[in-house]
Amino acid sequence: MTTTQHVKTLQSDQAVRPPRKFAFIGRSAATLWANWKSRLGLIILAFFILVAIFAPVLAPYGASQDGFPRNADSSPEHWFGTTAAGEDVLSQLIYGSQISVTVGFIAGILSTIVAVLIGLSWGYIKGFGAEVVNFIVNLFLVVPGLPLMIVIAAYLQNGGLVMIVAVIVITGWAWGARVLRSQTQSLRSRDFVTAARFSGDRPFRIVFNEILPNMTSLIAGGFFGAATSAILAEAGLEFLGLGDSSIVSWGTILYWAQNSNALLTGQWILLFAPGLCIALLAMSLTLINFGVDAISNPRLREGKSR
Repeated sequence: MTTTQHVKTLQSDQAVRPPRKFAFIGRSAATLWANWKSRLGLIILAFFILVAIFAPVLAPYGASQDGFPRNADSSPEHWFGTTAAGEDVLSQLIYGSQISVTVGFIAGILSTIVAVLIGLSWGYIKGFGAEVVNFIVNLFLVVPGLPLMIVIAAYLQNGGLVMIVAVIVITGWAWGARVLRSQTQSLRSRDFVTAARFSGDRPFRIVFNEILPNMTSLIAGGFFGAATSAILAEAGLEFLGLGDSSIVSWGTILYWAQNSNALLTGQWILLFAPGLCIALLAMSLTLINFGVDAISNPRLREGKSR
């Protein structure tokens, strides 16, 4: 083979090969799918996302459509019965998935962004600024999360979903920031960071171009943990009546079931069904986290992903 042909062969191979970024995404997806816990979590999460997207098609009735017999048992028309207000329970469960999935992902993303910005900056800077951030983070970590969440939600009552997301973000970023700060301090003394500092790069570029890419799996794991906490927190606030009781979510179903004494009337499904959905959705994110751990730790990988 001549030199020209060899160069053309190398160029054609480079053109066929996907970019390194897409190759990393492909390897990460294969690792997630190879781990049986993560695969189960992805299947459960995909189910709830599809239910939330196609809720108007899947639900037999409207979310707040009433006029049906009250406290009715299961029947071909109402598989899970009806509520004390004459609403179809199955339809409310299907529409309620929209709120839980939306709040979980939005609050998880915002909490992760705040944790990344504060954690990386806190881990890189030194001096008085780091001490101030340290005091604020420790303050949020020392104060119990649930009571703080209840107090803030009670003060900002009638704010709707925006209020719930804000409360979850305010109370849910500190732990992730501390974890990222520790990892940033570990990477700050590495050779590639020192080389970037001596080459004249600004601290902002060093933090987000040199250090941040090395914590992708850690940030992804923090997101799934934050989303899980957000789903449970949203359901808890709605159940306590601190959210918007006019919307249909799994938390409000539990709230109205408690107010109507569902257990005394024998309608245990009103408490069991939404509670099971909340548990399954939170469990799916926790299971996916096992696969995220395997991305950063090859010893945890299973099957062909090794």
